This record gives sequence, structure tokens and C-alpha cells, in this order.
Amino acid sequence: MTHHHSTHIDWTEMLPLLEHGAEIRLPMYRQAASWLTELLSPGSVQRVLDVGSGPGVLSCLLAETFPYAEVVAVDPTPELLERARERAAERGARVTTLTAELPDDVEALGEADLIWAGESVHHVGDQLGALTDLGRRLRPGGLLALVEGGLPPRYLPRDIGIGRPGLEARLEALAADWFTTMRGELPGSRRETEDWRALLAAAGLAPAGTRTFLLDVPAPVPAAVREHVVTAMDRHRRVADDLTKEDAATLDRLLDPADPASLHHRADVHVLTARTVHTARRVS
Repeated sequence: MTHHHSTHIDWTEMLPLLEHGAEIRLPMYRQAASWLTELLSPGSVQRVLDVGSGPGVLSCLLAETFPYAEVVAVDPTPELLERARERAAERGARVTTLTAELPDDVEALGEADLIWAGESVHHVGDQLGALTDLGRRLRPGGLLALVEGGLPPRYLPRDIGIGRPGLEARLEALAADWFTTMRGELPGSRRETEDWRALLAAAGLAPAGTRTFLLDVPAPVPAAVREHVVTAMDRHRRVADDLTKEDAATLDRLLDPADPASLHHRADVHVLTARTVHTARRVS
């Protein structure tokens, strides 16, 4: 077995994985953004908060979707916000940045017509408290779009011809255990049933609909997608707890450019995943 790894996340080190992963998922997020325009008229949206923006891929998409709005990329990591500013400048996107972390800096966010919280609330110990705080930042009629849940990505068939079949299912189980430990170690951590519609209602908001969006990049994948899959699986290899010797050896082969069975050369590499967006409105 491998030794126990820390649940601490170095977000600066994660920057390339975060940015490339979000870029690959852009077709899925474009569908989600288009759905939001059915719930909010783009012409009525004056200010958008992208909470937990990371390097700003979604911030730029939101600026494209709501062209009259000021879009604010909100993140506690300065290096990620620096990349968000660079990205916005490269694309001529109307995006500003704000260094802030929930729950302590919530008052600094100001008001907004749309708050996009993409897989950021689960990094706050008190998730219901975070939703309540964000709901109070909405203007009357404003919308909170919460991205939580969906389906973990799959990159390979169940049987890849090397090692024990079902490798990715076992990696997902290890990741789920890591996530539970991470949540338990957060300041003020509270366990909640992850019924996001119910949590949004408990936060004083009116649920406005939930949809799940699929990303399907079939084999053979473009080079940029293959590169992302290698990076993502390399992170699994470095942080997964309690890999068996057989699974560790299989991952080593998958990551070895000289191995014909590696991710660098396989014809069966693909990306299949989904993200769920839960929306709720401030009614008064």
C-alpha cells in the first residue's frame, strides 16, 4: 500500500490541470450557460460573480454569455486570479478579479444578478451557511447557479488489457474517500445530506431548476485532450491513497511514454463525464 497523502490542495500547482480541464469541458459549460439565459435575460444582468473562479475559463464564458455585465472572478489564490486576468485580456473579455474566500470575505463580494459557484461550495465547511451567504448577495430576482455533482470522468474502457479490470472504478472509490476526509478537515465542517435543491430552499432561495450536462469526447481524442487525460491520471497516481501494488504498476505503465499500452499511445482513450447545475432565485 502507499502511504497516506495530505488532503491539502496546492491550487497554484493545480493551475494547468484546472485550466486545461475547464477548457476541455467548455462545450458542456456552453450548454449550461445557454440554459441560464433562459432563466435570466442577458440584457438584465449587470453584475456576475464567478465564485471559485480559478484561472477564469468560466469567467470569460460568462462574460461572453452576458455581454452587458461586469463579471468578477472571485478566488482566494492570487496566482489563479493573475491567470484569469491574463486570459481575459487575451480574449478582450470584460472580467475583473477579487481575492476573497468564503465564508470570511463574503461581504466583500458585493451584490450580483447572477452568482456562478462552480464546485467551490464543497470547499467550505458549512455548505448551508455558504449558500445562505451567497443568496444574500443576490439582488431581488437574481439567480444562484451551483455546480455540484454529476458523474466523475472516465477515460478508459473497463478492461484495458493490462492489470486488473475496473481500475478507474477503484480510483473513483479512493477519490471519494479522500473527498470525505477533506470535507471533515475543513474549518467548521458540517455534514449535510447533499440534496442541493433542499439546501438551496433552506438557504432562503426558490429553486429554479436542475439540469445535468454531458461531455462526450469519443476516441480517438485530439492531442490536447490526450494531454489532459495524462495530467489527470498522473495526479491520481501521485495523490491516491492505498493503491494496491498491481494498480500502482498499471498506472505507471499508463503514464510511461515508452510503453505502447500507455495513455500516450492508446487508441481507446476518451472523455465521458457530466456536471449538474442547480439553480435558485432570490424572490424578495
